[in-house]
Amino acid sequence: MKKIYDLAIIGAGPGGIATSVEAILLGLKEVIVFEKSNNHSDTIRKYFKDNKRVDKDWKGIKVELKGNIHFTDGTKESTLDLFDTLVANKDIEACFNEEVYGITKQNNLFEIKTIKENEYYAKNIVISIGTMGKPNKPSYKLPVNLKDKINFNISECKNNEEILVVGGGDSAVEFAYYIAKQNRVTLAYRKESFSRVNPINLHQLFDFVEKDLINLQLNLDIQKVEEKNNKLEVYFSNKQIKQFDRIIYALGGSNPTDLLQRCGILLDSENKPLIDKNLRNHQEGVYLAGDIAGNVGGSIALALNHGYIISSHIQKHKPAK
Repeated sequence: MKKIYDLAIIGAGPGGIATSVEAILLGLKEVIVFEKSNNHSDTIRKYFKDNKRVDKDWKGIKVELKGNIHFTDGTKESTLDLFDTLVANKDIEACFNEEVYGITKQNNLFEIKTIKENEYYAKNIVISIGTMGKPNKPSYKLPVNLKDKINFNISECKNNEEILVVGGGDSAVEFAYYIAKQNRVTLAYRKESFSRVNPINLHQLFDFVEKDLINLQLNLDIQKVEEKNNKLEVYFSNKQIKQFDRIIYALGGSNPTDLLQRCGILLDSENKPLIDKNLRNHQEGVYLAGDIAGNVGGSIALALNHGYIISSHIQKHKPAK
C-alpha cells in the first residue's frame, strides 16, 4: 500500500526547512523533503564565502519573524549550524540526492515523480527551490574551452588572479570585496550607480575602492568576450580591451520555468508563479516558499516566515477526521 504524506516539500533551503519544521510543530504527522543535492542549504554552501555576514533584515527590509524558528544576524557558519539542528528533527523524512521531475494531481492527492523514477504521494505540496540554482547568464557568447574560468560564484577562485566581477547587486559587491585581498579585482556594472545594494555592503565596497583594492567601473557594458593566450579577453563599451584570468557573473537567478510547468504551477506573463496571501498557487494544496515566491531574493527571514504562513494555512484547512 502506498504511503501518503501530509506534506511534501521540494527543496531543502531555508524556505523548505522552515516549512517542514513549522508543519511538524503544528501537528502534521507525515512530512517529506526532497533535495537534489547531497545536503540542505546548498545555495548557502555554494554561494556564501566562509564567514560571510548573514543579516536577518536583508536589503534594508526589516522582517518580524512570525514562526517558531529563532533566527538572528550571524555568519554563514552559524546559519548552517541552525539549519543542521532543525533538519535533525527525527519526524522529518529527508530525501537527499533525489530530484523531483514533476507533479500531477490525481483526485485529492498529488503524485510526485523523481528523476530516479520513484513515485511519492502527498496531500499538500510546497515548492521551495530558489532561483540561484539557475543563474542568469549574459546574452553574448562565451568561450566554451575556457568555461572553467567563467563562474557564477567565487568557490573556484584562486589567489593572485586578475578577476572581473560583473553585476550590480549585493552578490556582485560581496564577491568583489571577499576576493579583493588575494586577487586583482575589477567590478563592472552597466549602470551609473548602485540602487539595490545593502548600505553596509556599499560602505565596504567604497572602502576597498579608496584603498585601490577594487577597480570600480560603472556605466560600462561588455560587448563580447573572446579567448586569447588562454585568458579571457573582454571588449568593453568604452572601447577598452582587457584580459582576465577569470570572470564571475553575479546577474541574479531566474525561475526554473520548465520544472514549475511540470508541477502544474500557474505562471504570469513574466513566468513568475502566481500566489495569494497564503503563498498558495491556483490549485488547492499547492504552495511556494522562499526566493521563488517573493521579490526579495536571498532573504532568509522572509523564507522562514513563508514556512510558518504555509504550515498554518494547511493546518487550519486540514479536513476533519
